[in-house]
Amino acid sequence: MGGAPRPVLSTTLDLPGCEARAWVVVDSLVDGLAMGGTRMTPTVTEAELAHLARAMTRKLALVGLPIGGAKAGIAPGPGAPGTGAERQAVMREFGRSAGPLLHGGVYLGCDQGTTYADRRLAFEAAGYDVAERPGATRLTVGWAELWDHMADITGYGVAVAVLGALRAAGARTPRRIAIQGFGTVGRAVAGHLADRGHRVVAVADVHGTIEDPRGLPVAELTALTSGDGTIDRTRLPASATVRGPGRAWLHSDADVLVLAASAAAIDTDAVPSVRAPMVVEGGNMSCTEPARRLLRERGHTVLPDVVVNVGGAAATGCVLTGLAPSDLPLPRLSAWLRAWVAERVARNCELVQELSTAGSPDPVAELLTAPPLRRHGPGGR
Repeated sequence: MGGAPRPVLSTTLDLPGCEARAWVVVDSLVDGLAMGGTRMTPTVTEAELAHLARAMTRKLALVGLPIGGAKAGIAPGPGAPGTGAERQAVMREFGRSAGPLLHGGVYLGCDQGTTYADRRLAFEAAGYDVAERPGATRLTVGWAELWDHMADITGYGVAVAVLGALRAAGARTPRRIAIQGFGTVGRAVAGHLADRGHRVVAVADVHGTIEDPRGLPVAELTALTSGDGTIDRTRLPASATVRGPGRAWLHSDADVLVLAASAAAIDTDAVPSVRAPMVVEGGNMSCTEPARRLLRERGHTVLPDVVVNVGGAAATGCVLTGLAPSDLPLPRLSAWLRAWVAERVARNCELVQELSTAGSPDPVAELLTAPPLRRHGPGGR
């Protein structure tokens, strides 16, 4: 993202006794607040976090939330923590080191490679409780219980985007869906779209692609999948075809390709292999910027990450800023947050499609400079 403004804060965290390295990047502050996830991968860098924090700024601006963008990253040492004592030590030290930022208004949640359990450990070590932040929505349950109930919210938002785009395209029959990445987001997208009658014909994890043109049993696959998104291939249905590591998912005969895993999953070299007419960036920076432009030039509909991969951030932001109503019982608060996310995602996807059809080379940039009324409609914030 050349030419992007410098972040307001970029700092290295000290993790005593751990081989891991960690950083926090704050791209922007609004009324002293910023937020973003914490990713833990062996390759994460401070420069990558700067790009991701900038994307958070754009995501939150597009849904009209008064909060800036941030991102944290942890790069494990050679003995990368999986589960157990070493991982817990890393998260506790991360929480202690990031504590002043958390208490100062920089919320750091989950992202690729971290879980709600990791976040809980970090918050406990920091002595941080979202419910105690002045101006936040008053909750009737703990933060952890709320997010156990809302675990699918980002995937839900991606599914809303897909369903809206299909309606706008005039689809009247079930569509074939391919999903690259079967972690928390990918599984939620698959479940929501299957529940609406669409056929998930391919899913991919780190070990390769699993296909069935007649449709994969989503609930069964989900039961075979570990927390990190790896599918147990020893118990697959007999009708499934297994392809090895690589980009076999690019060639799947699908109407919609949902990218829900690594950054730069589609670069310019991969564009000619994309068969699906619609590409949905369910992960962060799933397409490179040149690839996104090239896909549009070749006639593909592209729904960008900063529009569709926003559910978790938007729901969190609604609570942090006090926008969500206080003192609602969990089912009603969950329903309110889902409706709010769905309305924002659907509206922004509609505007992106309108601008793309009109020939805009960068619909997101146009949306970010458009008046708030255009972005969010008469009832928007």
